[in-house]
Amino acid sequence: MNRDDDAMIETRDLAKSFTLHVQGEIKLTVLDGINLSVGAGECVVLDGPSGVGKSTLMRTLYGNYRVDQGAILVRHDGGQVDLATATPRLALDLRRRTLGYISQFLRVIPRVPTLEVVAEPLRARGLGAQEARERAGALLERLAIPRRLWSLSPVTFSGGEQQRVNIARGLLAGHPILLVDEPTASLDADNRSTVVTLLREARSAGAAIVAICHDPEARAALATRFYRLPPRELAA
Repeated sequence: MNRDDDAMIETRDLAKSFTLHVQGEIKLTVLDGINLSVGAGECVVLDGPSGVGKSTLMRTLYGNYRVDQGAILVRHDGGQVDLATATPRLALDLRRRTLGYISQFLRVIPRVPTLEVVAEPLRARGLGAQEARERAGALLERLAIPRRLWSLSPVTFSGGEQQRVNIARGLLAGHPILLVDEPTASLDADNRSTVVTLLREARSAGAAIVAICHDPEARAALATRFYRLPPRELAA
């Protein structure tokens, strides 16, 4: 296949399967021959019916799942890193500075205040505590998280509030590549509009975005193109 020298993230012949040990060792091929290339300023929305492997691909792109074969090439530090073969230390550095992931669900350490949760990615990249908090607060205000809640742990929040905190944390660091899983699923119309605007701003600033998004309005507003996954296969 032709290589895309402008890609921020690219897969080459990516394959991933799972063996169902409690069902007679059936091998479930979820991803096979995935060739996806996303450049700066693009938002590629993964397409296909439920169960086709969109979430598996997203977790594989982030390195949560090891691939069976193929490459995941990520533009990092002026070069290209194959996340499929990267050392754990390099993979962590890549996640800290280059590859962001906004999942559907908030996972945080209990009792850490919301403002600190959102500011943490900037702190991890060396920004001073006060500036990180100020930038975190500005984004929380845009996402309509009341100031009175900033000192509380987000684990006590509603589902929609938790999702907005997760989005704030994921966007604040300004990663050049963003993996976004159902960013508007639990939100009302006003907050959905704000999140779409923020993601469009990130895209306009040059972020390469891969998204799972089933909301028709959000899909239409965010996608520069779609990538349809092929159906999965079972093999004995």
